[in-house]
Amino acid sequence: MGEKVRGRRLGKRLSPGARAAWAKSSYADDGYLPLWRHMSDSAATAGLLWDRWLPEQVKRLVAQALPGGFADARALAVWLAGVHDVGKATPAFACQVEPLAEKMRRAGLAMPTMRQFGEDRRMAPHGLAGQEILQDWLVRAHGWNPRRAAQFAVVVGGHHGVPPDAAQVMDVRAHPRLLRTPGESEALWAAVQTELLEACADDFGVRERLADWRSVRLPQTVQVVLSALVIMADWIASNRDLFPYGVDGTDGASACTDEERVLAAWEGLGLPGPWQAQEPTGTPEELFASRFALPDGARPHPVQRAAIDLARRMPGPGLMMIEAPMGRGKTEAALAVAEIFAARSGAGGCFFALPTMATGNAMFPRVLDWLERLPDAQGQRLTVGLVHSKAALNEEYQELRSRGRQQIAAVDMDGDAGIPRPGSEKREAPAGLVAHQWLSGRKKAMLSSFVVGTIDQLLFAGLKSRHLALRHLSVAGKVVVIDEAHAFDAYMNEYLDRVLSWLGAYRVPVVVLSATLPAERRRALAEAYAGRAQRAVGFASVAEAEDYPLLTAVSPGHGPVQDAPGDSGGGARVRVERMADDEAALADRLEELDDGCVLVIRNTVPRVLETARVLRERFGDDAVTVAHARFVDLDRAAKDKALVDRYGPKSTSRPKRHIVVASQVAEQSLDVDFDLLVTDLAPVDLILQRMGRLHRHARTGRPARLRAPRTLVTGVEWGAAGVPEPVSGSQAVYGRHALLRSLAVLTPHLDAPESRPVRIPEDISPLVQTAYGDEEVGPAGWAPALAEARRAHETERAKKKRGASVFRIGEVKSPGSPLIGWLAAGVGDADDTRAGRAQVRDSEESLEVLVVQEHEGGRLTTLPWLGKGRGGLDLPRDAVPTERAARAAAASALRLPARLSKPWVIDQVIKELEQFYVDAWQAKESHWLAGELILPVQADCQTRLAGLVLRYSQDDGLEVLRETEG
Repeated sequence: MGEKVRGRRLGKRLSPGARAAWAKSSYADDGYLPLWRHMSDSAATAGLLWDRWLPEQVKRLVAQALPGGFADARALAVWLAGVHDVGKATPAFACQVEPLAEKMRRAGLAMPTMRQFGEDRRMAPHGLAGQEILQDWLVRAHGWNPRRAAQFAVVVGGHHGVPPDAAQVMDVRAHPRLLRTPGESEALWAAVQTELLEACADDFGVRERLADWRSVRLPQTVQVVLSALVIMADWIASNRDLFPYGVDGTDGASACTDEERVLAAWEGLGLPGPWQAQEPTGTPEELFASRFALPDGARPHPVQRAAIDLARRMPGPGLMMIEAPMGRGKTEAALAVAEIFAARSGAGGCFFALPTMATGNAMFPRVLDWLERLPDAQGQRLTVGLVHSKAALNEEYQELRSRGRQQIAAVDMDGDAGIPRPGSEKREAPAGLVAHQWLSGRKKAMLSSFVVGTIDQLLFAGLKSRHLALRHLSVAGKVVVIDEAHAFDAYMNEYLDRVLSWLGAYRVPVVVLSATLPAERRRALAEAYAGRAQRAVGFASVAEAEDYPLLTAVSPGHGPVQDAPGDSGGGARVRVERMADDEAALADRLEELDDGCVLVIRNTVPRVLETARVLRERFGDDAVTVAHARFVDLDRAAKDKALVDRYGPKSTSRPKRHIVVASQVAEQSLDVDFDLLVTDLAPVDLILQRMGRLHRHARTGRPARLRAPRTLVTGVEWGAAGVPEPVSGSQAVYGRHALLRSLAVLTPHLDAPESRPVRIPEDISPLVQTAYGDEEVGPAGWAPALAEARRAHETERAKKKRGASVFRIGEVKSPGSPLIGWLAAGVGDADDTRAGRAQVRDSEESLEVLVVQEHEGGRLTTLPWLGKGRGGLDLPRDAVPTERAARAAAASALRLPARLSKPWVIDQVIKELEQFYVDAWQAKESHWLAGELILPVQADCQTRLAGLVLRYSQDDGLEVLRETEG
């Protein structure tokens, strides 16, 4: 530890009134903890977190804001944790437990009963009360300016997750009786509060520093991370398993010294320290050979070598955007850059943000493999986490969690999920990697050193939600990698840009990966990270670059730097042809082929299912496979695995002839290779992404007629003359403007497929930049339609921007601005929930159900075909199901289509689903099923919901029909 544990002196020298104040109580056994003891425990815990857990990157951020550097930074963190609960020395708080209140009355601290206070008591929550008491003390006793005092005191005010707003501050000031009982004891209340603060100033070593801190302008970023550290210290010190107390108000370990008590708690917590990255030396070839399982003779791509070189040349770690074609190893380049950035910045881990849960699951084992190859000279024990709504069902993650399980309660004093869900059976795992139990649950999972999750988890850092400070701390100490940045829409980009501006202010290194970015989007990302003060310096050139592949770097305080490394990968020439939007015509075209593996991508699930139906009628059921997002989780995972097994780089069972009809799930995460691509019209960057599944792997023996890569574009009413019209379903997904401009830039290639193929990678950037640029495109006759589509697009984009601003946090304010009101009018606890995900993705709140089978007599079982012995397991209605059955049911989750979540129908849908509520499953022991919506299907796998027929099959997933169709 940086300093010896303090606190026992704090308690012994206090007056009877100060010693009578209480902090924690237990209704179970009448035990309680004195306020002074909890203040001491919290301070000591903060010191241990600072010394043993907090990454150097965060320590440096705080230290740079204070005149005494790192010593001041640690002292400030310990002191704020120590005084965070001083607001409990008020009648508004103390009256809540009458026996303890009476003890304080006997010490001279008069107070009304809780009933006598009434609702007014709620105007002085102890965090706000503590903020007022601390701010008043700094002003009155130490001559601070009130605004300067507020930037420190707000850390106390916000330690329950939301900093107070101005109205709350005014309310508590208008009701002083909530802080000190008027009359004879008013002076004693004030004296006790002052005594506690004076004792903390002495005991935690800040009294001599207060004069120097009086002139400090504390950056908002520092206020946030200190708030988060205080929250963590409070939660740990509030855990009775770690910090016991007795019925007489003792600490339950009176024979222990302070140091023994705190160190025993820390050992019981077992929280591993941060990653201590060592900057890799040697050539890119040596670095890649030591970090990745490369094939014999493989060498880094030029993009990978350039990324390493640029990371080493940058004045300091910052933002790096890597734009390169599919298959050029952008992920490996990002991991190599992250290691360099972490070593130089003091980052204690990495966060990998992926577009979907599927891409997150695919990335997780790759990150684990990389971690196992990192140098570990000091025997570091690293925490890892998979963070998305289905992470508990990922077997590899659960194996790590079971390895890291401890016999302590993961208590969140503000209602976070406590005990984690049970995991899978144990197995051998790398000794240095652990999914730590305390770092589980919605509030804390992101605090692990290495985290893989969906982009939502990063966007939540821009959402006004309770305990946002914890989410900021979780990224402030890491390198952040954002994959497939081209996949985010305008609404999500509003949140991403705001989050990037905070990451830049935290000096968090960021790596952004994309096949290609529109020029203005590239500039927007760079300017967001650089911040307002830096945006005027040379950022126009970021949008003007036409090279591809392209690296763009921004270091804090410096202008942007770009590098064009060239490309050594094998190029492709893809012939692009029009095709009528007619399933029969598609079947005719495919029938002309002797053999070959064909991928058909449709933009909506109904189009997937209709296309599959027609093709099966022509070629047979076994010749067609369906893939989309409306499968239960286990079936979806099995589908993905089967596709990779058949069409992946290591396939030994590739069929001679087969057709896969898929939705956009085939665009990302699946490393699959097809001989022919048929695709609905989509934005041009997504068309190019889909082309990445065409002739992806070096393969001999392709059918003679498919040896040249070819893409058939459909989903358009072409018409003999006039403007082609994308089908309505595609317009609903992507918008008419993006589709028409995509079609406009592809038209020269569509007009001459043999003589003017799309060249990969040469044409990627020009196509994307033109499609997303402002210049006129397409035939002259298209101009009115394109102009109309642009107007509608700009109106919709402005609407999205306004919508995003409602719950999005503000920009980083100038140093010295207190965080008061930072999260005002927020979404409460709805961050990582259905409502929160809908907020950052501009989507309606969707409903998820667990699909089970209902038999005669009402008996419920898991779906019969589930593999690995999970099918047909009993789900009794009068008891908690077995662990195996409950987990299999939880892994049969299915997201209902948007039409069942519309505002005019969702209440009816929920009402009907609640008829299947099973009371016995709501018990604490039913971790997997409590609170979930259940959708029982009959033996024919059909059911009715809100006047619709829902039909499910293992082959086709969920199909929604009208009653007459069912």
